[in-house]
Amino acid sequence: MLKAAAYCFNQKGYSGTSLKDVADILGLTDAALYYYVRNKEELVYQCYVRAAEVGREAMDRAVAESSTGFDQVQRYLRYHIEYMVDDRGPIAIMSEIPSLKAKHRDEVLGFSRSHSLRFEELLKLGIADGSIATCDVRMTGNAIMGSVNWIPKWFHGDADVARRILDEIPEILVRGLRPAG
Repeated sequence: MLKAAAYCFNQKGYSGTSLKDVADILGLTDAALYYYVRNKEELVYQCYVRAAEVGREAMDRAVAESSTGFDQVQRYLRYHIEYMVDDRGPIAIMSEIPSLKAKHRDEVLGFSRSHSLRFEELLKLGIADGSIATCDVRMTGNAIMGSVNWIPKWFHGDADVARRILDEIPEILVRGLRPAG
């Protein structure tokens, strides 16, 4: 259900998506969705929670498997993008957080801020260990994460494109992080 909803929200936005759209993809009636969610706002909230969980899982995995900041960043990007383009995708783009009720909005913003700060810590680690060139970690983090988070907007499930994304996008995003020389 959350994958179908993410697909709809990524394609049509929050205001352009109805529960009927999601139900149609699933082959259900929109009334059947009310068994799982109370309304569209709760559905988009659940999509955002799922997106945050995927990002956290990718980050935890990368940190556990690597020692240098650069390696952690590169693995994190690979794992996060892999989750977006494999059978676990699509993941909802967190572009409509303002549409959430205050309680949900604050929770999702907290997830997002926490994740951004963790990514900035990876960049700082890389600067400290010499594997990443000195940079403004906030701007660099925002640029990289913005690029990653927009993939579900333009990726539509083609397996050949998914392979190219996994082969090329992480490398493109880390290329400028390497120290000169």
